[in-house]
Amino acid sequence: MIWANAVSLVNARVAAGDGIAESIRFSSRVLSIGERPKHGDTVLDLDGGFVVPGLVNAHDHLELNHYGRIKGRDRYDNASGWIADMAPRLSADPVLRNGRAHPLIERVFIGALKNLLSGVTTVAHHNPFYPELRRTMPIRVVRRYGWAHSFLLETQPAGARGEPGGDVAVRWRATPSDAPFVVHLAEGIDENARAELPRLEALGCLKSNTVLVHGVAIDEDGWRRVARAGAGLVWCPASNAFLFGRTAAVCGLVGGDAACRVTVALGTDSRVTGSLDLLDELRAARDAAGFPPETLMRMVTTDAATLLRQPRAGRLCVGAPADLVVLPRLADQPAAALLDARRRDVRLVVVEGRPLAGDPDCAPIFQARKVSPRPLRVDGARKIADSGLVRRIAGSPIAEPGVSAA
Repeated sequence: MIWANAVSLVNARVAAGDGIAESIRFSSRVLSIGERPKHGDTVLDLDGGFVVPGLVNAHDHLELNHYGRIKGRDRYDNASGWIADMAPRLSADPVLRNGRAHPLIERVFIGALKNLLSGVTTVAHHNPFYPELRRTMPIRVVRRYGWAHSFLLETQPAGARGEPGGDVAVRWRATPSDAPFVVHLAEGIDENARAELPRLEALGCLKSNTVLVHGVAIDEDGWRRVARAGAGLVWCPASNAFLFGRTAAVCGLVGGDAACRVTVALGTDSRVTGSLDLLDELRAARDAAGFPPETLMRMVTTDAATLLRQPRAGRLCVGAPADLVVLPRLADQPAAALLDARRRDVRLVVVEGRPLAGDPDCAPIFQARKVSPRPLRVDGARKIADSGLVRRIAGSPIAEPGVSAA
């Protein structure tokens, strides 16, 4: 057996806990933070670059990311209007028809690739945990969760194979209390959307493990009730702005009145209505609410991990899986650099100590971890990636825009 070497990243700015360290050492797990390399380590000088935790995308529909944005009118009052507009197009529109014809494993792979290239190492998929998600997925997909699509689609097709969205109350009761229960709620700006939170409460389904997605129509009093229940929100500002011209009233939920304080994570939704990737979503969130970079970074690291009950994700600490992202010096602080980064800027993405994609000068890390790299191009930038991943990209019938095996 050929053993992989430990890696030490030095002359770095490592975002660990509430502080900044100058180095990190890892194998499959984080071995030390702020300590000198050990004999036999592969050492890479980052020249002041940043190391941040692998990002957590708290809401995606992985099988839908090979489509572009689609809608039938400028603004909607409720997601039901968008769903009604889409229904006839699923069979009439050749682009949608051809997109649905691809095997599900190819569709979810493109969704995972979208996330990986933007520094996401953990993603929450909103639909059944398909068998395809256990195979050839380059990143972690949350496995332990309960879900219903929405009140709108309880008996209507919602999943990739036409599965119904599911009875919200039945699905909630079937979810263990220590697992997140995820549901689209109040996705709109009309009275029907406003009525969904009281309906969820009346069913007894607003509890500490309830994760609401969107929440656009929830008012201040509603958020107080969400806060009292200890429930949380996945915020998808790009998708909300695209469909409704507004988003959830999140400013009062983060760092404000304790009675309204709610854990908020950021999600991309799919590219059918949402952003290109989580890096773009971060900028959409900044523009929508003006939160400081540090607050936004928590929404895609620690707060997202807390909401999804993933205690080892979204943080760099000794003993945790080595899920990390390396960024260049785009700003003075790691959170600000994250807000400035595009996926072509990402220097390295590591999942459980395995380098999957990065800049060519990170080749010694691939060698140390016994990962064979091959060339890749991302939005015109020269990269290298795990050879199996590059073969998978080259062989996929679905092209990821801007990405090619070089």
